[in-house]
Amino acid sequence: MTKYTTIIGLEIHAQLKTKSKMFCSCVNGFGLEGEANIHICPVCTGQPGSLPVANEEAIKRVIKTGLALNCVISDFSKFDRKNYFYPDLPKGYQISQYDMPLCQNGFLNINDSHIKIRRIHLEEDTGKLMHPSGVDYSLIDYNRAGVPLMELVTDPDIRIAQEAKNFCQELQLILRYLDVSDADMERGQMRCEVNISLQKVGAPDLSGTKVEIKNLNSFKTVERAIEYEIDRQGKLLENGEKIIQETRGWDDNKQITFSQRIKEEAHDYRYFPEPDLPPLNGLIELGFEIAKELPELPQQKRIRFKEEYLLPDNDVEVFINNKDLAGYFEGVISDLDEWRKNKKREFKENREKMIGLTANYLINALPRAIEELKLKDYDLIEKITQENFAEFIILTGNKVISSAATHAVLLEMLKTGVDPSHILGEKDLTQISDEGQLGQIADEVIKNNPKAIDDYRAGKQNALQFLAGQVMKETRGRANPQVIQEILKGKLDNP
Repeated sequence: MTKYTTIIGLEIHAQLKTKSKMFCSCVNGFGLEGEANIHICPVCTGQPGSLPVANEEAIKRVIKTGLALNCVISDFSKFDRKNYFYPDLPKGYQISQYDMPLCQNGFLNINDSHIKIRRIHLEEDTGKLMHPSGVDYSLIDYNRAGVPLMELVTDPDIRIAQEAKNFCQELQLILRYLDVSDADMERGQMRCEVNISLQKVGAPDLSGTKVEIKNLNSFKTVERAIEYEIDRQGKLLENGEKIIQETRGWDDNKQITFSQRIKEEAHDYRYFPEPDLPPLNGLIELGFEIAKELPELPQQKRIRFKEEYLLPDNDVEVFINNKDLAGYFEGVISDLDEWRKNKKREFKENREKMIGLTANYLINALPRAIEELKLKDYDLIEKITQENFAEFIILTGNKVISSAATHAVLLEMLKTGVDPSHILGEKDLTQISDEGQLGQIADEVIKNNPKAIDDYRAGKQNALQFLAGQVMKETRGRANPQVIQEILKGKLDNP
């Protein structure tokens, strides 16, 4: 495929997280459990004589998104009617935005790629067609009709499937950090369409025939659909065939795209200004106020976590993808720093090691404990206070809790919410590091295992591990492994 350059642009829809729908007071309840057609009214079902009223919060959320994506906020904007007929469009037209979107000319940097954002506009979602099996009719659920829908259109700046997937993932993160949308692709809250063409290397820009792939509902699907389409179009061009401008869908079972309809010419939607809604003025001033509310965004947090906590990239990405866990982590580190500063606790490890230990237990050990108890991730924050987890980290770092006992302590903290010191005393799990006490146990183990002693002195190092295991057995896993090793070596090397 080195003969061709891949040209990819994205159109991404995201349902906004508002209490009511875009142009009426119905609950924005699509995706919630319940019956079909219960969150509807004359406005969102397009009854004659009903009049829309724009949802101010939805407008603010689009502007907030535009600011986060480096867009220019339009001072003047308006709504337009987009005319087309489809069964799930109750009015026979959609209220959208045509030539004056709320936001335009933004960008999002993905690794080394600068991907321009052409526009972000606001519209209403359609209803949802239901196709019962075994019958010759379809049903329509209008609960989704009128839900505020934000559409983002990129320039055709993307060149590979991985980059398109990364863009979608980063956008989802940003929408969640802003709290403007849950952007759950499985629930249809974020939907992606891909425009893709292949052009010969050296040919004029955008000279290839564009094919659109509709309704991609997962990041993996976005990547696979693009990869398949690049291969399909490349083979057609190599065989001297023409690419047809068309809309295609994705068959997840067969892992192929398939033709849905031919696009020989652009659809005439007969846009005109929505007569029932006033234009929007003074949006730049509104944008200044909204800009004050912008939180730390994923890329900013990514840079700060690397610089401030010196964590490896993989650990940073775990925290970036789970902002609640990241907040919990920072709270624990803050407690550790405060205790160290005021000398309220003894620290045997430096700050960097304690940070690494905290990240390791939050990312690796705790998920195993949560899974074992069949809990949910947020139960960590509800059950274990940051102060108690900081105490757990200190006890672990200071070798008060043995590595063998940490899992039991974590389980008990998740079950009861009790502080780790209390659990250690109640369950008798404190690590034994006293050389005198361990020396006596080691003497008994050496006395009772003469063959292992002979093996060790014959150069078999695994014999030492066996003896250490016997000491651990005698102490029910509470012995300090390093102290055991030193004691056993001393006794065996200097009988």
